[in-house]
Amino acid sequence: MFDLWRSGFIRRPLSSFIDHEPRAEEIVWLPDCGPHAYVADPFGITSDGVLTVFVEAFDYHVRRGEIHYRQYDADDRLLGQGVALSEPWHLSYPTLIEDGGELYMLPEGYKSGGLILYRCVRFPDQWEAVARIGEAAAIDATVVKHDGRWWMFHALPGPDDRAMRELHIAWADSLMGPWTAHPGNPVMGGFQTSRPGGSAFLHDGALHLPVQDCALTYGAAINLLRIDVLSPDAFSAVVVKRFEPGHLLDGYGDGFHTLSGHGDVTFIDVKGIRQSSAEPWLKAGFKARRLLGLNGPRGRRATGAAVHPDIFSTVSVRKQG
Repeated sequence: MFDLWRSGFIRRPLSSFIDHEPRAEEIVWLPDCGPHAYVADPFGITSDGVLTVFVEAFDYHVRRGEIHYRQYDADDRLLGQGVALSEPWHLSYPTLIEDGGELYMLPEGYKSGGLILYRCVRFPDQWEAVARIGEAAAIDATVVKHDGRWWMFHALPGPDDRAMRELHIAWADSLMGPWTAHPGNPVMGGFQTSRPGGSAFLHDGALHLPVQDCALTYGAAINLLRIDVLSPDAFSAVVVKRFEPGHLLDGYGDGFHTLSGHGDVTFIDVKGIRQSSAEPWLKAGFKARRLLGLNGPRGRRATGAAVHPDIFSTVSVRKQG
């Protein structure tokens, strides 16, 4: 059995989903990738009337995610697509950050041994690595500026599905750091409320954070946390809403694990669990390709991705307590 995801977008703000859940008829779905590939973890941005959606693109033949993009006009017509970022390691969760007039991407790439921040050199397909954020290999890092500080919500790799059952926080006065780990880490535990699942946003003056419910299956649903206390030494939050895949898309009722937004557009993905007689052949083909060295990045590598280690020494997490 294996997972397939479909990503889509809805032209209304993320905060509106608290009172009005997504409806099937309002979703624009990104093109189907076929029976053995998918795009997931959608994040996006609108510029000059063009909507660009960044996604994790995953092919079971290769089994290494890349960051791809899809671009749409104001009438939701597909204008173009391509590779935004590829590395020798798996990439996913291409969260976007705007700071000081620059656009950054902070994709999950924990198999690289850390969390790398990329600056946009040429939109949407040229990015350069500019800093390593902290010492930990953070998973699905979600960064937001709130009350004058930068906050990063993330999971960590480890045994017994640690990445799905512990929510960690770090904070900084500058995006480039230094970043300080919250003394209460992990600030939340349990498979229902720990792994980030999209953009943090304000609603009625309170910060909200989508997190994945992985209790029954990876990415089964999104639970929305309302964060009531957030400071360098305290944290509290409560679940205020739940989003399930329901009948948003036929054949994809097994999961819902991204809820992100930018401006007047919201991005989601849904999951279908598949069972195929081709699965053993896919695994065998992957192993053969790996032995032959054919499983490397297929697209263009990030400009400046091979950065001198001194650049990565400028940002670190200071653990407390």
